Amino acid sequence: MDEVVYQCDSLNPEDIAFLQRISKQMPIVSDISRADVLIYCLKSPHEAVVVAQAQPHSILPVHPGDLRGRVVSPDEEPHVFRALQHGRSGRGHLVLIANGAPVVQQIYPIHNQAGAVIGAASIEANHIEHVRHRRRSKVFQRAVIQLQRMLLRGEIAGAEDLSPFGEHDGILVVDIGWRVRYASGIATNLYRKLGYLDSLVDKRISSLERDDEAMVTQAMQEVRCQERESESGDRVVIRKAIPLLAQDEWRSRLRRLIGQPPPESRLVGAILTIHDETEKRRKEQELKVKTTMIQEVHHRVKNNLQVIAALLRMQARRVTSAESRRVLEDSVNRVLSVAVVHDFLSQHGAQVINIREVSRRIIQQTKQSTLDPAKGITLTLEGPSIYLPAQQATACALVINELLQNAVEHGYVRRPGGTITIHLEDQGDWVEIAVIDDGQGLPSDFSLEQVESLGLQIVRTLARDDLRGEFELFNGHGVRAIVRFPKQTLGGN
Repeated sequence: MDEVVYQCDSLNPEDIAFLQRISKQMPIVSDISRADVLIYCLKSPHEAVVVAQAQPHSILPVHPGDLRGRVVSPDEEPHVFRALQHGRSGRGHLVLIANGAPVVQQIYPIHNQAGAVIGAASIEANHIEHVRHRRRSKVFQRAVIQLQRMLLRGEIAGAEDLSPFGEHDGILVVDIGWRVRYASGIATNLYRKLGYLDSLVDKRISSLERDDEAMVTQAMQEVRCQERESESGDRVVIRKAIPLLAQDEWRSRLRRLIGQPPPESRLVGAILTIHDETEKRRKEQELKVKTTMIQEVHHRVKNNLQVIAALLRMQARRVTSAESRRVLEDSVNRVLSVAVVHDFLSQHGAQVINIREVSRRIIQQTKQSTLDPAKGITLTLEGPSIYLPAQQATACALVINELLQNAVEHGYVRRPGGTITIHLEDQGDWVEIAVIDDGQGLPSDFSLEQVESLGLQIVRTLARDDLRGEFELFNGHGVRAIVRFPKQTLGGN
C-alpha cells in the first residue's frame, strides 16, 4: 500500500490497518477476476488518491504502470466519488483504451467496522474480457462476486500466502455439499491428464484426487486459504483452495426462502484452482543438470590452466636467460588471471562475475608470485562491486593483470617503493578500470601507438576488440592507465 494513505486525514489508524489487510488480499482477487483492482481514498473533498493496486497474472493488466499515488477529481472518476461520499456502488466505462477495447469499472464502497465508508474498490476489466465473463457459467460468476465482496470485508484469510494464479490455471467451484458445480475448460483438460475423462460437474470432490478433498475440507474448516504442491502420477500439481463466505444478509434471505433457521456458518463453498507445474519442474531439473555440468567444465579448465602455469614455472626455473625467465613468468600470470574467472564460474555457476573480486584475487597472486617485498610496493583496490558477463570479465582479468604487472615492473625501477591502486568505477552503462601508480612516469618520447611492450599491446587489443572500449595512458606523478568500455548485456555480443 502506498504511503500516501497517511495523507488521508479522514482515516484513523484502525481504518488504515484494515485497508492494508485488504491490499494484501487483492492479488488473488485480481487474478481470478481477470481485472485490475484499485483502492481509492479521499484525500480532500475534491481529491481521491489511489492507495493500493493489484494487477492480474491471468491476463494483461488494464493499467501496465503503477497508479499508486495518482490523484483524481470528481470529473475524472464520478463513480469513485459517489462510492466514497455516498456509499453507493456503480458501474462505469472509462475512456481509457486497453488492448483495443474500453474499460469497464465496477465500483464498491469499503466500510469499516462502524459502517463508515473509508475507501472505494474499483475492479476494472477491458470490455472484451467483461463480455467473456458475462458468458461464463452463472455459478462461476456468483463465486467471483462472492470473492470480490469478501475482499471488501477483508475476509480472505491467508490470501497473502498464495502464489499467483496464471492464465493456464484451472478453476473448480465446489458447493457446501462438496460437489463440483463448475469446472473451467483448463481444469477439465488438466484432470484428463490425471485420468478423469468424465465430466467433473456434479461429481463429489471426494471422487477426484485425495488432495482435492483434503484441500477443500481444510479450507472450509479453518475458513482460510490453502495451497499445496503434490505429485499425481507423473505430474507435479499445485492446488489452491479459497473458502467462499456469504454476507450476513444471506442468512436472512435464506430463512425467508426455506422457512426455517439457516445454518450458522456463512460458508457457501470454495474455489479450487489447479496448476500443472510439471514442465516447469522438468526444465528446472534440466537446467540444474546443465549448470552442474558447466560448473564441472569450468572447474576442469581452471585445473588445466593451473597445470599449465605450473609447467611454465618449471620451465622458467630451468632457463638461464633473465629475459626468457621474465617472459615465462609473465605468461604464468596471464594464465592464472584467466583461471581466476573460471574458478568463480566453477564455484558459483554464475553467469556474471564480480570484477572487484577478480581484482582482489589478481592482487593476491601478484603479491605471491611477482612482487618483491624488498621494493616496498603497496597494492590497493578501490571501487564498488561491478558484475559483468563471463566473457567481459575474462578480458578485464587479463587487462588488470597486464596493467598491474606493467606498473610493478616499470614504475619503480629508479625509485624506492610506492603505491599501485586498482580503481573501479561503475558509470551506469559504462565501466572504467584504472591502474594508478606513483612511480617514475612514462618516458618523454613514449607513444602508445608505437609501444613495443607485449603487455600494453595485449591491453590495447583487448580494450578495442573484446571490450569495444578505449585505452589511455596519462603521465603526471606516476602513470594513470585507464580502460573504459560499455557494459555488455547478458548473452549479448
